[in-house]
Amino acid sequence: MANTSPGPGRMVTVEAVDEAVRLVRLDRPQRLNALSIDLAVELDAALAGVAEDNSARVVVLTGAGRAFCSGLDLKDYGIIPNIDGLSVHRIASRSMRIYSQLTKRLRSLPQPVVAAVNGPAYGGGMCLALGCDLRIAAESAGFNATGIVNGLTSAEMGAGWILPRLIGSANANDLMLTGRRIDAAEALRIGLVSRVVPDTGLLDEALGMAAAMARYSHHGLEATKQALWAELEISSLDAAIEFEDRNQLMAGFTDNLPEAIRAFDEGRDPVYLDDPRRDLFGQP
Repeated sequence: MANTSPGPGRMVTVEAVDEAVRLVRLDRPQRLNALSIDLAVELDAALAGVAEDNSARVVVLTGAGRAFCSGLDLKDYGIIPNIDGLSVHRIASRSMRIYSQLTKRLRSLPQPVVAAVNGPAYGGGMCLALGCDLRIAAESAGFNATGIVNGLTSAEMGAGWILPRLIGSANANDLMLTGRRIDAAEALRIGLVSRVVPDTGLLDEALGMAAAMARYSHHGLEATKQALWAELEISSLDAAIEFEDRNQLMAGFTDNLPEAIRAFDEGRDPVYLDDPRRDLFGQP
């Protein structure tokens, strides 16, 4: 891949696949990319860096080796930074936020994020996938809510809010209360993922999706992502339509739609620059 650069630490890498697509990889394969404090801190920093990359339009998140992320590392939690002077309770609270903020970080990225789930996505790993905007799975992928199995709660990192909205409360309750594992085929059936592909083709499929999306307007991608998340919290159709109308109006003041028309007439692919539209005001 072109323009490859290391991530902010030894457990996360960020690769510039091309000018518009970034591949973020959890790189702790010897632990099946299990979430430790150190990994969570590095992943948050990596995602923050991608968010500030104005050339990046789409992000793919995956894991190195044979797992996406096997959940919390039960043998190596790591130590949170800057704990001098903190009580045990404050240390515990900050530790929880280091994990849970990853969902908010994924949500806040201006770029859509595609989770390419290669192998197990258990517990916090499933939560990471839920925080992404799209999820595709290799045939070897598997999912479960591990917290309940380990004597904790399955409602973590926002899963209790996202999962019922994604797959319905019946399926979400089944997964989160039983802790059972499901394979990629069942994940596709219930709507947890949108595509299942052979293991060897997963990354190509994810990067192909990202490349196709990156040809669209940067503003259009960002505004659509924002709308999809925001409208999960809008309680009425009328309010949702009012919100969408304003987003669409803002997009309509760019030159993108005229460019789409020109490209169609000229038999070429459009090039969206999000430049201001001038013809509405009689400007050349």
